[in-house]
Amino acid sequence: MADALPDLIAPRLDVLFCGINPGMTAAATGHHFAGRNNRFWRVLHLAGFTPDEIAPRDDRTILAYGCGLTAVVPRPTASADQLSHAEFVAEVAVLEQKIVHYAPRFVAFLGKAAYAALSGRREITWGRQAEHMQRATVWILPNPSGRNRAFGIDDLVDAYRELREAAQAVSGRRQKGASDAEQ
Repeated sequence: MADALPDLIAPRLDVLFCGINPGMTAAATGHHFAGRNNRFWRVLHLAGFTPDEIAPRDDRTILAYGCGLTAVVPRPTASADQLSHAEFVAEVAVLEQKIVHYAPRFVAFLGKAAYAALSGRREITWGRQAEHMQRATVWILPNPSGRNRAFGIDDLVDAYRELREAAQAVSGRRQKGASDAEQ
């Protein structure tokens, strides 16, 4: 069985992206969002978080842009539907401790399913949520997995850009990846 991926996290990040769990390719390579069809790195760049598209093998460089990566459930699977509700529940305290310790401004869940399992809520909207996790603003983004065909690349970029703009407004500093043309 593939090992869990290490978090890429540091104190006081602007955004901590929180995936559901690592895919098998990511776990096998040791790099986040390494699946051939995963659109995370491309979307992150096009939304203005990074000046260039980060290759999965360079995933650690995301920290330089005020962003980090974690997963709700560390166990890698071929598909998130292979996770049990009990696995999500068991990880709530672990995730909350990460948020307390590292104090990100925003926690962005990649997909509604992970946040629904953690919060117990059934009705979840995209974008900023009214509640917080510790002091971090909760944001729900569409999952960038290639299996998520409900959202095209433009839809993903728009959703992620909205988060980047909110994070930029709160931090008071311009993201290194934001293009001058957008300003």
